[in-house]
Amino acid sequence: MMSALGAGTVVGAAALLALIWALFTWFGPGPAARNGPSTDIVFHSGSRVQEIADGLKQAGVIRSSTLFLVAAKLTGAGRHLKAGEYDFLSHASMAQILEAIRDGRVVRHFVTVPEGVSSEMVMEILTRSDILTGVAPSPPEGAVLPETYEVQRGDDRAAVLQRMMDARDKLLAELWAARRSDLPYKTPEEAVIIASIVEKETAKPDERPRVAAVYVNRLKAKMPLQSDPTVIYGLTGGRPLGHGLTKSELESPTPYNTYRVAGLPPTPIGNPGRASLAAALDPPHTDELYFVADGTGGHAFSATVDEQAKNVAKWRIIEAQRACAPSAPGKPKAC
Repeated sequence: MMSALGAGTVVGAAALLALIWALFTWFGPGPAARNGPSTDIVFHSGSRVQEIADGLKQAGVIRSSTLFLVAAKLTGAGRHLKAGEYDFLSHASMAQILEAIRDGRVVRHFVTVPEGVSSEMVMEILTRSDILTGVAPSPPEGAVLPETYEVQRGDDRAAVLQRMMDARDKLLAELWAARRSDLPYKTPEEAVIIASIVEKETAKPDERPRVAAVYVNRLKAKMPLQSDPTVIYGLTGGRPLGHGLTKSELESPTPYNTYRVAGLPPTPIGNPGRASLAAALDPPHTDELYFVADGTGGHAFSATVDEQAKNVAKWRIIEAQRACAPSAPGKPKAC
């Protein structure tokens, strides 16, 4: 029979080996990813520690769900594991994996809506995202706040769209409450219409308030807005026209042709961003009624027809010079 000392030695050796195995399994390299350099796995809200441990084992991220479960409970990390999508590198140690889930180092996904895009284009952006699920109804024009939104894999498109619309409503309510007192808008939505025009008229942040002031002054003076972007929207639904407006297009009989129709167009012509909304609701006090491109990417502003005519003449000269510029070195363009 084995002596008590011998039995104790065997037990001690077995315990030591078990400890060595546990430490190596915990701190040493984990399994190789089954496909590619990493393994992507999602833990849904409300997942228990046991479910997370089993999910990691099934995905081949860890070798022992039991050891993970024990360590999570002993360290207290099990009470703080966070749901979300994780991407674990091949051979990540179990210690690294538990730390990542405890700290919530989730994969971050974003959906970006550029300023000025139409609601139809917003829907295309949401539809193209392979992170999102479900379908969403098309929002009214101008109802979305263009920004970058963080989303999680599996988020519902309708819920994400609602976040975008809620963000616009919240911002619009704040800006409307602090608006300039003498604006010619009856409703916040009318301000959104002007903001959408401002968004399309200039890409220069410092010009947006002045452009908004021009349209406010025209509305007050009962002048037609005469905005090219509104005409284009009536023709294309907000997509680029691809060329300068022709005479026949400027005469197009759509309700968005602000050369032919007085007052505001029936809806916004896109989804304006924060700066354009702010400009439409707090434009500076000016007497300017006109603006035209100045050849530098900006605009020349004026208060009278005569000043506008001079600025337009300068722009025509710039256009002609550009048309006659050589198309390539050594190849002059005939004019």
